Amino acid sequence: MKAFVMRAPGGLDCLEIIEHSDPGAPGPGEIRVAVHATSLNYHDLLVATGQFPAADGRVLMSDGAGVVEVVGSGVTEFKPGDYVVSCFFPQWQDGLPQAPVGSFAGVPGDGIDGFASSHAVRSAHAFTHAPRGWSHAEAATITTAALTAWRALVADGGLKAADVVLALGTGGVAIAALQIAKLMGAAVIITSSSDEKLERARALGADHVINYRQHADWGTRARDWTGGRGVDHVLEIGGPGTLAQSIEAVRVGGHISLIGVLTGLSGDVPTAQLMTKQARLQGLIVGSRRQQQEFVAALNLSDIRPVIDRSFTFEQLPDAVRHQERGAHFGKICVEW
Repeated sequence: MKAFVMRAPGGLDCLEIIEHSDPGAPGPGEIRVAVHATSLNYHDLLVATGQFPAADGRVLMSDGAGVVEVVGSGVTEFKPGDYVVSCFFPQWQDGLPQAPVGSFAGVPGDGIDGFASSHAVRSAHAFTHAPRGWSHAEAATITTAALTAWRALVADGGLKAADVVLALGTGGVAIAALQIAKLMGAAVIITSSSDEKLERARALGADHVINYRQHADWGTRARDWTGGRGVDHVLEIGGPGTLAQSIEAVRVGGHISLIGVLTGLSGDVPTAQLMTKQARLQGLIVGSRRQQQEFVAALNLSDIRPVIDRSFTFEQLPDAVRHQERGAHFGKICVEW
């Protein structure tokens, strides 16, 4: 079977399509899946560009969606023909995250082989059902980005109707957060450096938009839009370069989900301001299988469909990564085969 792998020492010039050994029939508790789509995340970008070193010959991509072909003995949750989508942390089934979840040792496309291949045989617990009626490309968008937004807002944040959500940027996590928040009856503020993207976010239901390049005090402006109260939830993707403004924006007792470090791995934190706000600053990485199942159940009761910026063919995967690198996308980038 064909697979896209990373060759040492890493980087886009080291991505290669190879004839990979077929995984064969599933063993007890496993399923064999014909994979048809994946979607790109910042984590995949770091692996593909060599910033997260991967083993020589590692099959790329954390997200995978496809069709169950065969089930192993003891599997009752799935049957041949079911549409399924992978889990980012297959070892994290439920409950609180444990120490191993903090690493990427068990993450597809990083510590273990990913889903840039025609077939995969994994534990049945490494997948959930895909949302009903979704294409494989659409389903592939929930594994990492959308589940992160769901966990930040609903599972950990306790999002309620009439809450105000501030989401930074217009990538996969932010746009999923916008859709989830509107589904739950919340108001949403979106930031971006592009007026065009802000107008697209407004068309999707954003209640207020701020161009952070034009307004360095975007956190203050977000707070002012709430009448001075502050926002209830912040999806913080920048890290040290944006955290101060996120703290400025959040209400007393509010919730900041630190889900990205695009501006650096370390930096100053305005601790006195954070203490005065009595805000909860929570770092998080994606979510558990149980949270993904709950998210899929919610999607099955809604009319939400993911926003896909562009879809590439399997052979164009390096081009998809370059498109992500440029940062011009709105929503998710997918690869289908």
